[in-house]
Amino acid sequence: METEIAGCSNYHKSIATLPIDGCVTSKTKSYISLNKSGTVPSGATFRFPSRLGGGILSPMEPTMGDGAEELLQTYTEDGGINYLAAAAMLPSRSVIDDACAELMSLMFPGFRGEPLVDSSDLPEVTRSRLRRLQSRLKPEFCKSLGKYPPDATVEKRADELLAGFFSQLPALRKMLWTDIDAAYEGDPAAKSYEEIILAYPALEAIAIQRMAHELYLQELPLIPRIMTEWAHSRTGIDIHPGAKIGSHFFIDHGTGVVIGETCEIGTRVKLYHGVTLGARSFQKDEDGKIKKGGKRHPTVEDDVTIYPNSTVLGGETVIGARSTIGGNVFLVQSVPADSLVSYEETQLHIVQKRPRLRGQTNGSFNG
Repeated sequence: METEIAGCSNYHKSIATLPIDGCVTSKTKSYISLNKSGTVPSGATFRFPSRLGGGILSPMEPTMGDGAEELLQTYTEDGGINYLAAAAMLPSRSVIDDACAELMSLMFPGFRGEPLVDSSDLPEVTRSRLRRLQSRLKPEFCKSLGKYPPDATVEKRADELLAGFFSQLPALRKMLWTDIDAAYEGDPAAKSYEEIILAYPALEAIAIQRMAHELYLQELPLIPRIMTEWAHSRTGIDIHPGAKIGSHFFIDHGTGVVIGETCEIGTRVKLYHGVTLGARSFQKDEDGKIKKGGKRHPTVEDDVTIYPNSTVLGGETVIGARSTIGGNVFLVQSVPADSLVSYEETQLHIVQKRPRLRGQTNGSFNG
């Protein structure tokens, strides 16, 4: 009986040999001769390498193969990421993700979620969506509050949070219409409000952040961050639920925008892609650990425009009203109202290309 080497039988038309430390060994030979058919004699045994040691492949030690035993062992260690008991009490990301999609349907019925067959269906569809959200979110709110199944106190608090949140949705929807207005007026490529609602990623990121912000203000743990991360993963726009944002807010394009927790943004502010409103530095305690809280991110006053890839850092940094921050600016100081901030192009050189020689590629630099 012969043992076939996978992938070799149709390749080796003549006798070939393999070194013993590479793949196979025999009791009598340092090299194994393959038959013309590409098979190995039955006396040969395989040794698969597990690691490199001194430049020579060493045999693999016997293991489970799938790593399950070793992985399970790490779960028994204390600290780090091992909080298995607590993990069972955490809100479900998949449930919160579904809730975000449902909330977008409430904000923009007919545009998001299942289409409406008739406008007369809207009252019942809206009530049905709210009931569904109530049913889905209450267990997650209870988990976020630290107890599930909940006791009477936690259940009451979850009901209060949900009722307060739902009562804010009409005002939030009116606020979102100002954001749509800002997008339409601020982007010459926008042909209609419908296009903005259906196709502009910034509207989704802003809408979810505004809703998450209401829960953040009520100090509900975890869920606001899960909500904004859902939007971040879909749009590339990272807005912390703690950020305070005024009306008529527009982010053009949006990819790579980062807005920190303690950032304060006024009305009619416009940001372009790649803008960071971040923290400059972090205070540390006597043990060298970062202190939590405090104003760490900038304040952007009304009617400010910040162009692509600019970075504004620091809790004491204030961008004065009606200012314009040009592209690729790095700013760690306050700017008075009605300022124009830009970098001088002292390092930019534009020269006429020399005629390209025959055979030279288009990417060659002749200047």
